[in-house]
Amino acid sequence: MVSSNSALLYVNYPTQVLGKSCKPIPVMLLGVTVLRKRYPLTKYLCVLLIVLGVALFMYKPKNTGPGGDAHLFGYGELLLLLSLTLDGLTGVSQDHMRVSFQTGSNHMMLNINLWSSLFLGAGILLTGEVWDFLSFMERYPGILYNILLFSLTSALGQTFIFMTVVYFGPLTCSIITTTRKFFTILASVLLFSNPISSLQWGGTMLVFLGLGLDAKFGKGSKKSSH
Repeated sequence: MVSSNSALLYVNYPTQVLGKSCKPIPVMLLGVTVLRKRYPLTKYLCVLLIVLGVALFMYKPKNTGPGGDAHLFGYGELLLLLSLTLDGLTGVSQDHMRVSFQTGSNHMMLNINLWSSLFLGAGILLTGEVWDFLSFMERYPGILYNILLFSLTSALGQTFIFMTVVYFGPLTCSIITTTRKFFTILASVLLFSNPISSLQWGGTMLVFLGLGLDAKFGKGSKKSSH
């Protein structure tokens, strides 16, 4: 999360979302290389179709003319690459915990958030950002309601995320979290008649094709060697 949020200092939000839509790829690749998990070839095809479809749907061509942004790879992209690598390592750790120790969803969620709070708490103290936050709270006390509401909805959402990780695995969870971005935008297009390009319609068909193939052929054998 630190890498993802820091990337926003160098790239815009759509670029960050586009980069993070590739999350299933490092989760799968590191699962194969570290845990020696075996996925059927159809699973690789389905993940590739879904990621490519989401990328096409969210892609907005940059202005590369005079005064346009023509850089291809910078600090923001490096931070996104680091974030994706850490996503993959997180998926490997979660898979190892659920397979080797039968870790429950609530237990995993509690301990991950406790350790996250310790690391982030130390970070905001060392950087001094905690004082900026308290000053902001003093100037705008009404923000407390929004923070509490965000915390409640985030905790509720995390409950289902960790249940998905425990019962179906990190790869399935990463596919769900990737496609929900796509479905949110697609719903806004259908409900509010927002314009959609032919490229985005192509991405839409790829996502539905990938999901359909994954539902029918992507299960494969659940056996893995360690």
